[in-house]
Amino acid sequence: MTQHATPEVLEPADPGIAGPDSVTWQIHADPAMWLAGIRGLYLQALHPRAVAGVLQNSDFRTNPIGRLLRTADYVGVTTYGSTEEAEAIAARVRRVHAALRGTDPDTGEEFRVDEPELLRWIHCAEVASFLSVVHRSGYPLRRGHADRYFAEQREAARLVGLDPATVPGSVDEMTRYFSAVRPRLRRSEDADVIYEFLHRPPVTGLLRLGVGVYEASAGHLAYSLLPSWAIGLYGRRAYPRPITTAALRAVCRVGRGLPRSPLDGRNGPHVSAAVRRLGREVSPSPRRLPPL
Repeated sequence: MTQHATPEVLEPADPGIAGPDSVTWQIHADPAMWLAGIRGLYLQALHPRAVAGVLQNSDFRTNPIGRLLRTADYVGVTTYGSTEEAEAIAARVRRVHAALRGTDPDTGEEFRVDEPELLRWIHCAEVASFLSVVHRSGYPLRRGHADRYFAEQREAARLVGLDPATVPGSVDEMTRYFSAVRPRLRRSEDADVIYEFLHRPPVTGLLRLGVGVYEASAGHLAYSLLPSWAIGLYGRRAYPRPITTAALRAVCRVGRGLPRSPLDGRNGPHVSAAVRRLGREVSPSPRRLPPL
């Protein structure tokens, strides 16, 4: 009797935490995200307790590029990596945060840097900055996409240790959150340290030659992308709003116009790895935004 081999059943590739059909997948590969990330750091620094925890525990003064790249790597892995990779990097971050303590600059009280209130503030300031800057850059997002993005980002909040139910999951919920937290925000000496660092990072060697260009085209442009109330708290002049928007869109047109292949790494190594894992058809694009 002839025996036929049983065909091998291939397991579908793991789409990861966000997945290629999400709003998150599309916008996190956009060039505007670099300025959005810097804008998020300015915003986060307006929470006195949160920024104190950063300054008292971070090596950003001695390794500024490394600090920024670690943050970008975390976002890249949790967006485009496999579920196992995302859970692993998040677990490492949670372990580090669980061991860190800060001293409140106003009360002298010791606090954990992974207090839910602080984690929620860092999360909301970051994802609100991502969405705001990408949208302002001309990316074709609609209100439904914005609501869906914040709902998707509840999973990112879970990864850092938050209960997703306590995190804003829509534009209206995020607006109410910022209204509630604003009385606790202010410009502090620590916020000024972050402001100066993000304008003129203490780089050495040949990188120092580009600091002036960076300050005008990235550092101060990202600051000028803050909401007007945050600029008011800093009390430092920003570029006029029309100039800020025009400059942002010009920078992003250049970035989006560069010729690239899904696998050439120009969208970042995490996107390229995701395309290799899942196929070229999942390459991030405005055309892949979920239908509303």
